This record gives sequence, structure tokens and C-alpha cells, in this order.
Amino acid sequence: MAVFLRRLQKKEAVGKRKYSIRVRASPQARLYILFGSMVLFGLCIAVRLFFLMVLEHNFYSTLAIGSHEMSRELFPIRGSIFVQDSRTGEEYPLAINLDSFLVFADTREITSDDDAEHIAEQLANTFSYTDEEKLALFLKLNKRSDPYEPIEDRVDEVTVNTLRALELRGIEFLRRSDRFYPEGPLAAQTVGFLGKNEKGESVGRYGIEGYWNGELQGKGGFLEGFRSATGGWIPLAHRVFQEPEDGADILLTIDRSVEHYACERLRKGFIEYEAESASLVMLDPKTGAIRALCSIPDFDPNTYQTAKTPSVYNNTAIFTPYEPGSIFKPMTMAAALDTDAVRPDSTFFDAGHRDGVCQKSIKNAGEKNYGTQTMTGILQNSINTGMVHVVEELGKNTFRDYVEAFGFGVKEGVELDTEGEGTIDALYEHARDALDCYTATASFGQGITVTPLQMATAFAAMVNGGVMMRPSIIDEIRYPDGRVERRHPKEIRQVISSRASTLISSMLVQVVEHGYGGRAKVPGYYVGGKTGTAQIPGPGGYTEDTNHSFVGFAPLDNPKFVMVIKYEKPKRTYAEVTAAPVFADIATFALQYYEVPPTR
Repeated sequence: MAVFLRRLQKKEAVGKRKYSIRVRASPQARLYILFGSMVLFGLCIAVRLFFLMVLEHNFYSTLAIGSHEMSRELFPIRGSIFVQDSRTGEEYPLAINLDSFLVFADTREITSDDDAEHIAEQLANTFSYTDEEKLALFLKLNKRSDPYEPIEDRVDEVTVNTLRALELRGIEFLRRSDRFYPEGPLAAQTVGFLGKNEKGESVGRYGIEGYWNGELQGKGGFLEGFRSATGGWIPLAHRVFQEPEDGADILLTIDRSVEHYACERLRKGFIEYEAESASLVMLDPKTGAIRALCSIPDFDPNTYQTAKTPSVYNNTAIFTPYEPGSIFKPMTMAAALDTDAVRPDSTFFDAGHRDGVCQKSIKNAGEKNYGTQTMTGILQNSINTGMVHVVEELGKNTFRDYVEAFGFGVKEGVELDTEGEGTIDALYEHARDALDCYTATASFGQGITVTPLQMATAFAAMVNGGVMMRPSIIDEIRYPDGRVERRHPKEIRQVISSRASTLISSMLVQVVEHGYGGRAKVPGYYVGGKTGTAQIPGPGGYTEDTNHSFVGFAPLDNPKFVMVIKYEKPKRTYAEVTAAPVFADIATFALQYYEVPPTR
């Protein structure tokens, strides 16, 4: 058997050798096969290169740029906004850039409930969380699969360093520069805020931030060049560098102390009188510089997103027109004095009504009858029928010319976003000069609309010698290259003569001394001003709701300020018990603050 197996294996081996000999190729054939394989391989490479270098050239060229070229947009630093102490020149920031941190958790790094509980406890202690907030944080940390779970935003560096020292697993920090408003709601509508546009880019909104966005944001730069395989710059390669231009700083004419006191006193009245809104403008009548500008309700620009309604972003002192009512009467009287249509001691008999001008009889507030009155008495007692007499003596077209000269019906041009202009269209209803209902009612502030800023500017012209000054809120613009653009007072026009200005100013002092403006008195000073309680128009006529205003100045001989105060729909009857006493309190503070010596 063994012999048989050895013979069988020997035959198989011989057979294999014969088969191997039969399939073996000659050396020449093998050379052809090798050459053909190389040609085929080369053809494949050529085809592939054709696709890469021709058909897909743009794609791979761009990819190569991304690998070897480095480009970066360089962002400028946004300019700051400052207010001042107008006595000493000391400055205070209203808007600055501040580095802060976003604290977030990578919950994938938190491996157990015990870890999550410990981290939540430490964070809760740091941020003073309530038990409910700590529980919510624990649930966040327990997700275990979220690489980014925000915890706190705008955290200061001291707090972040404290957290870093705790070495909490999975807690990360992201540094970024944020717009910060150190004074919070103070002058919020004046400053505005830094928001986002539809592209997600930071952009100024409202107030100074909006109007001066271009100057504040500066100009971006650009950096472009080539880098090596290790990521470093190639010094001799092409490189482009455009340096960013930082934004300009802006100094406002607002006086921080006056703004703070005035706005807080205005707010106190807003709450006490249960008004829907409140506005205040205080300016220097000699220069037009705005020292205080308040609008309530307000908001904190640091958290502008939490405002109950976007309407609070608008500054009602410059944005919201309203029928001024009796505070407009001095404008009509000043025009009549300037043209000698009347004198302060000219007389008028008040029967309590004036018929034949409007469809309904024009009457005085409370339907009172004052009998024979001088022009000063008309202002003291706020006689509507007396103002109709004055505008009739003045003439409709002349009256309209003075209304335009005082700046009503057009924007004042103050450098803030969302300024309104009001309307005096009613004075153009008829071309003829004869007295009509629109002119008659406009003489005492009905049928036309104004803004508090317009009233303050016009009133300043009335008591400063008759010169209309452009209202200004910018004191200086400081550019990053060292240039300083300082704004100077700008005269617009002479509206009334200095004589007429002196007469109307003295008459307005008598209004405060003996008339409805008595609650606006300031001990030791001659103060002039006028109250206004104006019904608010609605569908079908005037409603029972009213706007209360007071416009005044102090002192008589050399006015330091003009101030307008307005309350919308307060739960009181007349402006003499709302706006007038608020004026008195703020005026007392301002006169003491500016160290104006008593004049009586």
C-alpha cells in the first residue's frame, strides 16, 4: 500500500511539472504584457489629470487657496459715548465696549449624576441661584450629549477666574467684547443701543447709536497673505494689509447730574399721576445745547430685548407730536407783540364765548367769563377767546408766517434717530387772510401738533432776545487720528425783536406770579412759564383725556435754561397740579447746581 501511494504522488508531481511547462510564457510575451500594463496605467493617470486640471480646475484652485492663503477681516473698535458735567467738564461714559465671558457647559464631559450635582451646586453659589434655578441647571448638566449648553452671559473676568479655580468638569468660557451701558436706563432713548440687522451684524439702533452708527462703528480692515505647510507666514510672498479704522468717540451736551435729577423727578410724577408717558426737554436758550432729555417709560439698553414693547425705544420728547394746548398761547402773543398788533396793556372784553368762527362756539376752560382783560391777563388766566382776538388782530397769514419762523411743522434737525416734525397743515386750509376756525383754534394750541423739543426750541427763541438757535446734543466728535470736531452754537434766524422778547418774558413771569402757573415758582428767582391742559382728539371729536404740559424758563434777566414737561393722560385735572410743580422742583435743583445767584 505504501509503495502504491509513493507511485501515485510521483505521477502527480510529474503531471504538475508538465502543466507548468505548458503555460509558461516566453520572455518576449512577458515584456509586451508589462509594456501594455504601463501604457494603460499612464492613460488612467492622464485622464484623471484632465479631470483635475481642466474640468475641475476652479474647485481645486479654490481649495488650494484655502490651504495656502490666509485672509482675515479685521474689525474696528466701536467708539464710546460720553456725557459731562457741564460746569467742570468732567466726563462719564454712557456707552463703552467691555470684555465679558459666556459661561457654557460641554455636558459630554460630565460623567455622572454626582458630578452634575456638584457642578450645579458650585455654579448656583457663584451666581446666587434660587433652588428652582439650581434644579433647572442640574437638568441642563445631565444631558450628557450636548457640547454647548449656555449657562450665563456677560460674566465679568473676576467671576470667571473664580470659576476657573474650581476646575469644574465640562465648564467652558468664551471671551467676547460687548457693548455696555454703565448708566443703565439713564438717557436710554438718547443713547439707543447696539442691536443686530437681518444679516446678524451689529448695528446701532435709535438715538445716538442709530444716527451716528457710521462714525461710531469705524471702518473694517483686511489681512491677506500666504502661509507655509506649518501654518506660518511666508515673508516674501504676496501680502495685503488694510488697517481697520476705529470708530469715533462722541461727547454729548447732556449734563449727567441734571439728566439724572430731572428724569427721576419726572418719573416720580409719572408714577404719582398714573400717566401713560412723560417727556422732558431742558436746553440752554443761548446756545441750544440740550442739557436733559427724558422719556418715560424707558428701558435698559443692556437688556433692550426684554422691553415690553418696542415703542419705548422711541424718545417721546422728540418723536411724539401732540396738540400743545395753552402752552402755545405765548407764541401767538409774541408774534402780535412783535408786529405791534397788541401791547401788554391792550384790553379785551371776554364774554366767555366767541361765536361765528367755528360751527360751535369757542369757549374758555370751565366756560368761565373774565370780562375786561389786558393781554397779560389773557395769558395769566389762559383765556381762549382772548387768543382768538389776538390772532384776529395779527392776521391769519402773518400768524402762519410766525408759526413757521418759530420752527413748527418741520424737524428741528437734532442729531438723533426717530425725530418727528408735527404738523401745521390746518393753517393752510384757506388761502384768504380772513380769520377761520383752524387759525382761531391754533392760536390756543388746538388743531396743530408739535413735539416737546419744538416747544423748547421755540420758547428759547422767545425769551433769549428773539434768536432761533439750532438745538444740539453733540458737543464733540473725537476721531481716532486725533482730530476733534467741536460743535458750536448755530443761529438759524431772528424770529422776534429783542423788545418783543423782553415784553413776552415779563408777561410770562406775571403768569407764574399771579396766574395758573403759580405752582412753578422758585423762591428767590423770577420764573416765567405757561401751563397747558389740552384735550386729546379722537374719532368724532375731542375726548375727555388730556395732555398736561408746562414750559418755562429761569431766571428772567439771564435765562439759564428753558424746560418743557409733558404728561400724557395723567389721572389729574389740570397741568397746574402736575407739570408745574415738577418744573419747580427741577428748576430749583438746576439753579442751585449751576450756582445762579438769587435775583429777588
